[in-house]
Amino acid sequence: MAEASGSLTAMALQKFKRNFWGVFSLSIVLLCGFVAVFAYVLAPDDSTNANQMHISIHSQKPGFQVSMLTIPGDKLQEKSFLNQVFFGKQNNDTEIPLLSYRFSKDSLYYKEFKKEGTMAIEKGIDLETSFGTRNASEIKEQFIHQKTFLLGTDKYGRDLLSRMLVGARISFSIGFVAVFISLLVGISLGALAGYFGGKIDALIMWLINVTWSIPTLLLVIGITLALGKGFWQVFIAVGLTMWVEVARVVRGQIVSAKEMQYVTAARALGYSNTRIITKHILPNIMAPVIVISAANFAAAILIESGLSFLGIGAQPPVPSWGAMIKDHYNYIILGKAYLAIIPGLAIMILVMSFMLIGNALRDAFDVKN
Repeated sequence: MAEASGSLTAMALQKFKRNFWGVFSLSIVLLCGFVAVFAYVLAPDDSTNANQMHISIHSQKPGFQVSMLTIPGDKLQEKSFLNQVFFGKQNNDTEIPLLSYRFSKDSLYYKEFKKEGTMAIEKGIDLETSFGTRNASEIKEQFIHQKTFLLGTDKYGRDLLSRMLVGARISFSIGFVAVFISLLVGISLGALAGYFGGKIDALIMWLINVTWSIPTLLLVIGITLALGKGFWQVFIAVGLTMWVEVARVVRGQIVSAKEMQYVTAARALGYSNTRIITKHILPNIMAPVIVISAANFAAAILIESGLSFLGIGAQPPVPSWGAMIKDHYNYIILGKAYLAIIPGLAIMILVMSFMLIGNALRDAFDVKN
């Protein structure tokens, strides 16, 4: 049986490799996963949540450049390297976008960046007090630099590219957590209902039908409000609403599989019900479950985006693609539609990739082709 299973798996893998869109979509998903893990390494703004604000340069177009003055703040306790990689750096420095600047004796005089038609007031700071040195060339080299915002800035003057990269973590990780929870609950209940039948099946099917009858978004909102707003609460809420389809499919597959000869042989050998389910039946019915998981991954991303758009998903300042659309959808009529379109495209591409992977897996596991 193991050899046959291995052979079928190898055949499915070969068929998947021949599916261009499946392989291409898998590459996009893997790239997104890499970005999600190393977001703070790749992001220009590596502060926690990429939350460095510059109100004076809000809503700037992609490719915007400005000279940035950095005034050192009080030194904070340094995080470990791994902590910085996964959670960003604590930034206590003050960054000021400059319109112009000049040195005079022991002071630096600058005009903060203002939009056209707005008068900029010149301000001065003492070099020794602010930078610990009076060397103008040293200050210019270390504390004044040209900064480019490749995707522009959001309405708070934050680097949109950095927010997009860090926001990928929310969309990507919620898929994994939600699918894991849905598989854990769905496979367990579906296996019990399909294998034992009778009253257990009736009770579980009643629970499935009740859960299925409640609109998904409404159920997620209810669970989220019960658990509270937050990062992990959303993950759990989405996962607890996606187990129903998994449970129905597993139940149906087990109802057919438990009458097979290999299950009868396992019972004759005296194996326990737990071993028969976990070691014999489940490995042979996982193909449709894998396909459903890919679709659920995409659905979880859409649900989280919808929750964030409604304001009950990941809470600020945690970046989320859905929250970015919420913050900037009114900019569509103000000539800056890209602020909402960029995160919208990211959601669309990631969801489409998972759907294409699901289609490719369906075709790969289809023994009729």
